[in-house]
Amino acid sequence: MHRCISALAKVGLIAKVKNASYDGYRLTYGGLDYLALNTYRKSSTVYSLGNQIGVGKESDIYVVASETGKQLVMKIHRLGRISFRTVKSNRDYLRNRTTGSWMYLSRLAAMKEFAFMKVLRREGFPVPEPIGQSRHTIVMELIDAFPMRSIDSVPEPTKLYSELMEMLVRLAKYGLIHGDFNEFNILIKEVKSEGSGDIKLVPILIDFPQMLSTTHQNAQYYFDRDVACIKRFFSRRFGFESDEPGPFFKEAIQDSHKEKRLDIEVEATGFSRKMAKDLDRYIEAVGQNEADESVAGETEDGGHHETGEIEDDGDIEGEIPENPHVDDPELAEELGDLSLGADTEPPANDLTFEPFDLPINSYAPTGKAKDKKKAAGWSI
Repeated sequence: MHRCISALAKVGLIAKVKNASYDGYRLTYGGLDYLALNTYRKSSTVYSLGNQIGVGKESDIYVVASETGKQLVMKIHRLGRISFRTVKSNRDYLRNRTTGSWMYLSRLAAMKEFAFMKVLRREGFPVPEPIGQSRHTIVMELIDAFPMRSIDSVPEPTKLYSELMEMLVRLAKYGLIHGDFNEFNILIKEVKSEGSGDIKLVPILIDFPQMLSTTHQNAQYYFDRDVACIKRFFSRRFGFESDEPGPFFKEAIQDSHKEKRLDIEVEATGFSRKMAKDLDRYIEAVGQNEADESVAGETEDGGHHETGEIEDDGDIEGEIPENPHVDDPELAEELGDLSLGADTEPPANDLTFEPFDLPINSYAPTGKAKDKKKAAGWSI
């Protein structure tokens, strides 16, 4: 047992906890990542792990590949990572969070996003195809598109603006509000027309953990905020301002599809009302703070500035780094008597993942089974 614990602690998959009652270890986000990867490996959802291609406010994005060589995207939720110290001082909900509950909320975010992506995809909304979900991660289709925030000009801003507003209204008719409908969560895909060969810009909607029902007590506020975000971006970036004052929340839900309430359907699939409330409380606490500061952490190049991991509220004796060196003196001191000697072999059932660089649009598994296992990026 000590050998296994020490091996896991050395690579940062568990971290040491010390308090008055006992000394022990807890699971880290790195350990949770590996558990999710192992689930995908056993289900043949993910065959290889590639480069990190994006960092969100509370998520990491990686390119992965299936057994057939098809490239996919794996999104890892990291709730609790963004800087919210001003919120922590004012809201008991965030101040009392612990490491375990951040993992719980991250899992809820992944469950919610996967559930909504499935029903939205089925109803014909332009969203990535969901492939799989495990713990705090989601695997989805890789779309060849540009984030709207990185586009300086479009041929017809009026048309794109109308499509985005129609998407907002259509979501509301199905009982849903995105809650974070802005240039960071909209991809623009170029599609060539078969007949004329003209390039058409198609908006793709992503990021759904904050999605809420039109019956939510603050539904109108979030709907109006989504509308205002698009209006503000088009005015600032493209110099376009619509003559139409709307759309308006009351008009959008007036002719809603009562027989196809997607919010109710998702709740029936297993994402319970209690889970939704737990996640909504966090999103509202952080989202309100972001709204007060406009777009929180936005850098000059339009990206989000990451402020590092949150401070843990538990009595943790130092945080093990994600990729520590075995001979790190600080790590050795933290592990204490459980540290393994340099000549000690790891347990026979030790599972390690060795990520490798996966160039986009260049990988397909080939060769013998032994070579495939090596190329896949992990070994047992």
